Amino acid sequence: MAHAWSLRHRSCTVHLVRGAIYREFNGPITVQELPDPLLPDDGVLIEVRASGLCRSDLFAWHGHDRDISLPHVPGHEFAGVVAGVGAGVARWSVGDRVTAPFCCGCGACDQCDAGNEQICDNYFQPGFTHWGAFARLCAIPHADTNLAELPEELSFEHGAILGCRMITAYRALVERARLVSGEWLAVHGCGGLGLCMVMIGAAVGARVVAVDIDEDALALARAAGAVSAVTADPDNGRATVGAVRDATAGGAHVSVDALGNAEVAANSIRSLRKQGRHVQAGLVARRATALPIATVVAKELEVLGTKGMSARRYPALMELIRASRIDLSLLVQRTMGLGDLPEAFEAMERFGGSGVAVVNDF
Repeated sequence: MAHAWSLRHRSCTVHLVRGAIYREFNGPITVQELPDPLLPDDGVLIEVRASGLCRSDLFAWHGHDRDISLPHVPGHEFAGVVAGVGAGVARWSVGDRVTAPFCCGCGACDQCDAGNEQICDNYFQPGFTHWGAFARLCAIPHADTNLAELPEELSFEHGAILGCRMITAYRALVERARLVSGEWLAVHGCGGLGLCMVMIGAAVGARVVAVDIDEDALALARAAGAVSAVTADPDNGRATVGAVRDATAGGAHVSVDALGNAEVAANSIRSLRKQGRHVQAGLVARRATALPIATVVAKELEVLGTKGMSARRYPALMELIRASRIDLSLLVQRTMGLGDLPEAFEAMERFGGSGVAVVNDF
């Protein structure tokens, strides 16, 4: 990982920035002074103003992401201000308010040429393949491909949410599942990603049923636009599926696992009506995941994967947020300092709290 190392360390004078780091999987997360990242020739340095804590960060901390090398600085959904610009950058200047998707492209491969930077053959993921945004500075290469302007009307805290959960929800439902007005959408798991799914679904006119074991999460989902809520039974998937099918008049047109769990994914598929579409948005650990393939065949279901979204698609998402008056403040349930991250990781492990926690004090 020579490229990753070059972004982490200088061979000349080293400046230091505060950042959160772990040196072993499942090990202590500490806040300390770290070498600032190098400025890529085709990239930018971003002074991070807000960075959201996501279950993908927890997934990575547990060692489930092969791209991570230790020691590691997590953090992959963020917003901030351009603090340095490489010589090869044409579109951005120091002081610009920006955000970026967690799945960045090289701008030159076949996938990027087709507009699918989120599955770039030479992908770059801050907080995964490279050190991330739980630090004062974050380096983003290929800036002309990967940055998106953050409108003045959006706060840095709300802009941070866009970089993973909201773009994932938009692409999953609008571009992958082709969700349209009037269809039934079942959202299994109403944490930060699930709430974004509820918001996007409601914004396009779908009838959204929220599914979760936590009543506070379901209350937030209702506030975000769900027309119905199902309290999931963790010990009886059949009962959960039956309740969702009842709530969606025989089965959802689109159903999504927004948690990342083998049983939840199976429940999502079983909740569909014939020719329905399941979207797997939550990350599932490396172990094999048993899906009800017989049901997929018998009902002619579609099983779709989704992975973030290209920066070039941000204007369409921004317009939907504006036109539908999506209230992103419902998502940000807690702001905190960098020093609060260790406790926040532990709370996420316990499924403690609702909504999204955002670091905005570095």
